[in-house]
Amino acid sequence: MPPSNASAAADSGPRPADTVRVFVALAPPDDAKDELSRALRPAYDAFPRMRWNRIEDWHITLLFLGELPAATVPLLSPPLAALAAGRPPLTLALRGGGHFDERVLWSGVAGDLAGLHRLGADVRAAVREQGVPFEDRALRPHLTLARARRDDPGSVVDVAAGLAGFTGRDWQPDGLHLVASNFGRGPGPIRYRSVATWPFTGPRANHRVDGGPGRPAVAPPPQH
Repeated sequence: MPPSNASAAADSGPRPADTVRVFVALAPPDDAKDELSRALRPAYDAFPRMRWNRIEDWHITLLFLGELPAATVPLLSPPLAALAAGRPPLTLALRGGGHFDERVLWSGVAGDLAGLHRLGADVRAAVREQGVPFEDRALRPHLTLARARRDDPGSVVDVAAGLAGFTGRDWQPDGLHLVASNFGRGPGPIRYRSVATWPFTGPRANHRVDGGPGRPAVAPPPQH
């Protein structure tokens, strides 16, 4: 398990109480997270100074919304609930690993990537229709695991190399999650909490986890 004090530290400076920092995400099930955590045990022991995210906070971001007025959040529930209700769950897997600029460690995502990108596009459209502003970044699916300290960037590179051969089990997300973070709300580690969950209840379909013909097996690494 990652060290208890190892999540990334939030910067200081309180935010107004009437805003909330949120994003829409998918959450891997516990058994998929446990499988990846077991693969990371040697890294937890070898690199205890890395800022490891808590396993319960692991997620795959579909749309980052940033700071929103708290009164705006309820507007998102009807369209996102309707979107999820008409969708079958995707079949995904955690696979491989990489890093951003030798600072941020991530695990890759495999499976029905075409379906994942369609879902991401539909989430953006649903939020946009409510008049909620956001930065329209390209979706590069990944799961952030840890951040290196400024004086130890090599640790992320080493751990990413060790994850290159990791192949996780297939899993299906339970629904869309609206997640809030305490980033920028005082000292201490970043923590996440689920504000709302909208289940996928559409007809189930079978998907190849290798993505099928003509689809990449693993999501391309995120780019800045």
